[in-house]
Amino acid sequence: MVHRAARIVVMGPSGSGKTAVGAALAVDFGVDFVDADDLHPPANVAKMESGVPLDDDDRMPWLDVVGARLAASPGLVIACSALARRYRDRIRAAAPDVRFVELRVSRAELDRRMRSRQHFMPVALLESQLATLEHLEADEDGVAVDNVGGIIEVAGRARGLLDAAPHP
Repeated sequence: MVHRAARIVVMGPSGSGKTAVGAALAVDFGVDFVDADDLHPPANVAKMESGVPLDDDDRMPWLDVVGARLAASPGLVIACSALARRYRDRIRAAAPDVRFVELRVSRAELDRRMRSRQHFMPVALLESQLATLEHLEADEDGVAVDNVGGIIEVAGRARGLLDAAPHP
């Protein structure tokens, strides 16, 4: 199946592999890749670095930027947590044809990954992310992929599921 436009958000909690899998998907689709972490305003980054979870007042303007980047591009893959349905709806308001790839990873593996990397998101915020997480629902345009195996393998499974799933 050929995609009219590859506007994809690779979503999941911190440590789920959004950046690595998203970058691989972007190469596969032949489009640019953006890590939404790079779109956070400095105040959001400082808040997370200090161990304070973001609230909707922090997230919504950031999600508007994510949606605008998607809408402005004929094809783009963005790594973005997009943990809750209302966050995905906010992105969809700007880019209605966006598709989501939810990366699913066990809590223990997320913890292990977060402890082994340098990132502004501390492990202490993992619980708040998991409490916020709302898995993709049946009426959302997207697929869920277990992030088990190599990056290329996981990206390949995601691409296969996207190709097989109907796209309005």
